[in-house]
Amino acid sequence: MSEVSNTYCLDANVLIQAWQKYYSPVLCPDYWKVLDSLGSEARIFICQEVYDEIVKTEDDLSSWLKASNIPVRKANESVIESLKEIYATPAHLRLVDNTKSRSLADPWIIAHAMDTNSVVVTKEEKVTQANSTKVKIPNVCDNVGVRWINDFIFVQELNFKFSCQLIQ
Repeated sequence: MSEVSNTYCLDANVLIQAWQKYYSPVLCPDYWKVLDSLGSEARIFICQEVYDEIVKTEDDLSSWLKASNIPVRKANESVIESLKEIYATPAHLRLVDNTKSRSLADPWIIAHAMDTNSVVVTKEEKVTQANSTKVKIPNVCDNVGVRWINDFIFVQELNFKFSCQLIQ
């Protein structure tokens, strides 16, 4: 697949699940080198709320992120305007679970993507049940015209190539 010229805004779950599961730095250290390089090139970024969510847990991922070259974007006036646009649709208020303080970064991820014309990269899947009260990042992205993909599509679009070796 050819390279798509875009900037990508990463959701916390993309980094957390990759670190803990399938792209663990023990198994796939090059994945993290590529992310760092993409950060240096400003091809990927995270918003301040995602950064805060990850670094609040003092672990290896937190240490890696603090030392990485992935840009952390703070909200500005145009991001705030994008956030207002998101919340102009009452159903989008359910994007954040205030009772459990979950998904607090979700609206900010979308607002930053709107502001920078970026693609959202998330592990979340679109809720398609008509009677569901849940709202996920992909649902809101579709509603506000922001392109979203999962991290596997992200890897394909950026043409990552993995190699394996047996270490004895």
